[in-house]
Amino acid sequence: MKEFSKEVYLKWYEEMTMWRRFEDKCRSLYLKQKIRGFLHLYNGQEAIPAGFTHAMDLSKDSMITAYRCHIHPMAMGVDPKRIMAELCGKATGTSQGMGGSMHIFSKEHRFYGGHGIVGGQIPLGAGIAFGDKYFDRKAVNICFMGDGAVRQGALHETFNMAMNWKLPVVFVCENNGYAMGTSVKRTANHEDIYKLGLGYEMPCLPVDAMDPEKVAEAAYEAIERARRGDGPTFIEARTYRYRGHSMSDAEPYRSKDEVAQYKLEDPIEIVKQRIFDNNWATQEELDALEEKSRAFVEECVEFMEESPYPDANLLYDYVYSTPDYPFINKLENN
Repeated sequence: MKEFSKEVYLKWYEEMTMWRRFEDKCRSLYLKQKIRGFLHLYNGQEAIPAGFTHAMDLSKDSMITAYRCHIHPMAMGVDPKRIMAELCGKATGTSQGMGGSMHIFSKEHRFYGGHGIVGGQIPLGAGIAFGDKYFDRKAVNICFMGDGAVRQGALHETFNMAMNWKLPVVFVCENNGYAMGTSVKRTANHEDIYKLGLGYEMPCLPVDAMDPEKVAEAAYEAIERARRGDGPTFIEARTYRYRGHSMSDAEPYRSKDEVAQYKLEDPIEIVKQRIFDNNWATQEELDALEEKSRAFVEECVEFMEESPYPDANLLYDYVYSTPDYPFINKLENN
C-alpha cells in the first residue's frame, strides 16, 4: 500500500475539509429549497472514503453505496460541481438532474450509486464483483451499507453467494450507531455487527473509522485478499454522523452532549493533529487549504446556479417502449 506520507495527509486534510463544507452548503441550499426531496449528510464520516480510496486501485476498482452518497463519488474522482448540480436537479448533473441526492452515479469513475432502497445495493455490489471475476478484470468492488441495512435478508443471501463463489468484493457497514433513528443495541441481540460474517466463515473485523489511516490499513488487507481470489471480507467501520439521518430528523434519540463527545474524535481533527505531530504544515498553511476548500465549494454553487434545468422532453428519453409487450392483450381483454 502507498505510504502515509506528508502529501497523503495534506491531500486528506484538503479533501475532508472540502467534503465537510460541501455538506454544510447542501444543508443551507436545502433550507433555501434549492435542493428538494431527501437529503442525507455525511458530516463526521469522512475518514471512510479517504481511507478506502487510498487503498484502492482507482483505475479499475469500483464502489457502490446507499443514499448517503455525495462524498463517496468525490473520493472516486467525480467532479463535485456536477454532484452539486445533480443535487439541485440541473442538466449538468451526474444524471442530467434526474437522479438527485440519493442517486449519484458515474460509469466513468466506476461509482455505481447512490441507492434509495435500504440494502438494495448489497446484491448489486456482489453482482459487479461477479462480473469482474467472470471477465478476469482483477478488480474489486467496495460495497457500502449502513447499520440499518444489515437487518435486510438480502445481505445474508448475498454473503452466502459471495463466499460460495469467492467474489472479489469488500462489504463495509458504515455503522454510525442509529440507522434512521434506532440504536444498534435496540435492533439486535448483539452490537458487534461485523460478527455477522462469522456465520459464513467470511473474514470480518471492526475498525475505528474516525481515523483514515486505520481505515486504509483494514481496507488494503481486504482488497488484496479479494484481488488474489480469496473472496470477500466484511468490515464494520465504526463511525458517527454529526447531523440527523436526513433533514427531517429532529434527533430525539440522542443528546447534544453525546454528539459533542463524539466530535472530540473528529476525523478532520485527527488528520490535523497528525500533520502537526510530524511538522508537515503550519496552522497558516492549513488555514490556506481550508480557504481553498471554502472557495471551491462556492465555485460548485456558482456552477449549479448558472446551469439550466433539463428540458422536459428529456423525460421521454429514459422510458422504454416495447410495442409487443407480453400480456398486454390479456390486460386489454380483461
